[in-house]
Formats: sequence, structure tokens, C-alpha cells
Amino acid sequence: MWAQIHKIEEIAVENAVYYVPVLTTVLSAIFATVVLRRWRQKEDAPHLLWWGAGIVLFGVGTFMEGWTAIFGWNEAIFRSWYISGALLGGAPLAQGTVYLLVDRKTADRLAVALVAYVVLASIFVVLTPLDRSLAEEKKLTGAVIEWNWVRAFSPLVNTYAFIFLVGGAVASALRYRRGGDSTRMVANILIAVGAILPGIGGSFTRAGYTEVLYVTEFVGIILIFIGYSFSTRGRPAGEQAEAEARAEAAAAG
Repeated sequence: MWAQIHKIEEIAVENAVYYVPVLTTVLSAIFATVVLRRWRQKEDAPHLLWWGAGIVLFGVGTFMEGWTAIFGWNEAIFRSWYISGALLGGAPLAQGTVYLLVDRKTADRLAVALVAYVVLASIFVVLTPLDRSLAEEKKLTGAVIEWNWVRAFSPLVNTYAFIFLVGGAVASALRYRRGGDSTRMVANILIAVGAILPGIGGSFTRAGYTEVLYVTEFVGIILIFIGYSFSTRGRPAGEQAEAEARAEAAAAG
């Protein structure tokens, strides 16, 4: 009897994990609203626009995961998930950080290159045949893509995301540590850790453990949200704009 109860508990926990993306989507929507509202308060803040767009796309990806968990596998949902998740899961957030790390002209050029790269990759994602025999009813995995070389697009764009999103957060944490601002140092550490977690989950996905990705995405967006909140705590939009402008000017110089 106890063995049966334990088995039921295991099944319940396993099934519950599949619905974690729904929570991640809701949290992403709230987070995106906060960031985009701040962007509207500022005259010229492309980094906030990119961050907001990145959070929206992250939420779109987790929405597709939640949809699949509830309604089952669907070709259109899969292709949308691969574009919004595998290709755009972190790159827009990283591009937002680029605008604070380099001069505006360089950031604009990198943005154009990023968009062109993702558009090209997305075209191939839409065109590639899919092996439905490899599809799982409640999970999404890139294994169904028949043109295997299409999957080679995501590592490069995710490396770009890692360098600027994680690297930028780490660099900021070190700068704030030297400046004695422990709150914003911790904020950037949280952002860095939160940005790393989905990548770790993605590694487990390639090994067949998609459930790990769902959890790391959820925890990751929580940490990034907390980090963002800490970094803007006590600063009105105008003061925050000046601080970010100084950071950008320092990076450009």
C-alpha cells in the first residue's frame, strides 16, 4: 500500500513539473510590464526596450512549453518555441546590456547583426522537416528537427547572450563591489546566476531531461526579476537614467 502511495506521489510531482512553465509565463508577463513601463518613462533607453522584448520572448517560449504540457505536441507550437526559446531566449536581454557596455553606434551595429542572424535561423526553423516519431506528447525537444545543422544556429547566439548578459552582470557586480554598493553588487550577481540557470537546464534537455529546464527557467527569471528590482530600488526613472548614462559613457570611454 505504501509503495502504491509513493508511486502516486512520484507521478503527481512529475506531472506538476510540466506545468511550471505556466507560472514562468505569468511571472515573465509581470516582469516585462515593469520594464516596459520604465522604458516608456524615459526618452532614449534602447536597453530597456531590448530587455522588455527579451522578457516577453522568454515568456512566449515558456508559454509554448506550458501549452504543450496541457494540450500536447503541435508542429506550429514547436517551431514557435524553438525560435522564441532556443534562438531568442537570452539574446535580446544580452543586447540590452550591450547598449550599456559599448558606444551607441557599435551597439546598433551588433543589434542589426543579431536580428539578421536570428531571422535567417528562423527561416530555416520554419522550413526544416520534422520527424514526428521523435516528438513527445508533453515535451518539446529539438530532436525532431530533421535538418540537424539548423540546431547549430542556437549555440552561437546563446554564446553571444552568455558573454554580454552574464559577463555584463559580473562586470557590473565587480564595479559596484569596488564602489562599495553592496546592494547593486548582489543585484548583478542574482542576474548573472539567473541568466546561467536556463542554459544549464538546456544542457539537461539535450540529455532528455526537459523537466530540469522548466525548473531552471522559473528560478532563473525569479532571480533576474529580484536582481533588476534591487538594482533600481530607490531610484526614480530620471536618476536611474542618469546613472545608466554614466555607466554607458564610462564603458564607451
